[in-house]
Amino acid sequence: MSGPRKLRVGVLFGGSSSEHEVSLMSARSVLGALDPAKYDVVQIGITKEGRWLIDADAVGRLIERAESAGALAGEVERTEAVALLADPGRAGRLMKPIAGGSEDLAPLDVLFPLIHGRTGEDGALQGLFELSGIAYVGAGITGSAVGMDKEIAKAVWTAAGLPVGPYRSVRGQEWRGEPARIKGELAAGIGFPCFVKPASSGSSIGVTKVRDLEELAPAIEAAARYDTKILVEKAIEGRELECGILGNEDPQATVVGEIVPGHEFYDYEDKYFDDAVQLVIPAPLPDPLAERVRALAVAAFRTIDARGMARVDFFLERGTERIYLNEINTIPGFTRVSMYPRLWEATGLPFPELCDRLIELAIEARDERASLQRTR
Repeated sequence: MSGPRKLRVGVLFGGSSSEHEVSLMSARSVLGALDPAKYDVVQIGITKEGRWLIDADAVGRLIERAESAGALAGEVERTEAVALLADPGRAGRLMKPIAGGSEDLAPLDVLFPLIHGRTGEDGALQGLFELSGIAYVGAGITGSAVGMDKEIAKAVWTAAGLPVGPYRSVRGQEWRGEPARIKGELAAGIGFPCFVKPASSGSSIGVTKVRDLEELAPAIEAAARYDTKILVEKAIEGRELECGILGNEDPQATVVGEIVPGHEFYDYEDKYFDDAVQLVIPAPLPDPLAERVRALAVAAFRTIDARGMARVDFFLERGTERIYLNEINTIPGFTRVSMYPRLWEATGLPFPELCDRLIELAIEARDERASLQRTR
């Protein structure tokens, strides 16, 4: 007698954003954690050019390209067990659960997107998933879009009364038209030191710490290579704290972790390739302060209408002990050094069980949406 049917889970990785290589590293970790006794796993790779791949050779070429650029350092292994989409036009055949499926591509039950950054974490893919009716891990369209745009997230949190540090956004076109005026306003309104970053990017790509007026223009130009909107934030001198969230209607928070950067700030190299950074879990904090951070993390998650998972980042200001929300990541990293799975491990939920729970939450969210009345 055969057992229950295994869930068919698509792990989606790669993509055209600046975090392509990070996505490959996250995918390797998740693929290693999914229990083959529970799941039939379908690997779905997207090149930087936006091609959805279908054969093992194409996936190998995608990985080779990243390795040759020195971006992966052996983190992603080739695998022969791949079944990838040929192009987005065939997405519906794979994702939509049509009875009987198709001869060449059986339908998926759940999608596990691990595409960080633009087009993966900003609501674009989530819209495709919603149209297909498939269950998918993580935030929906609204939570993804708001969480990705750091300016909008801060505006929403401010409106809800949550603590956010001083910031200002600058449009690329505005900067190119009147750079002298913008520099003067930023110097007077935000001051130095400050951080300049793309409004919708992650993994600290395009981020610069600016100490004086002379460094401001090059930093804005660097951020403008990745986004049409640049965020300038007052540097909060103090400790960097992070908290993981898991759940839909009743989100739960992990213990609080602390990042002790090996560089001047927690940049891309520090996050993924150097060994100098220290990840302290749990962070040495008084219990009332740790509980305040956890409560703020849940509030930040709820306020942007997130679901499934997120990592919420904070600053704890030195001298005042004020807590400031920094940002939220609705598809946090799942690499070997990523805080999100490590925080849950420390809270009592091992990586494989975390993946199981995320898949369960995806199905719960899909079923709830499907139960809503669509006609009068």
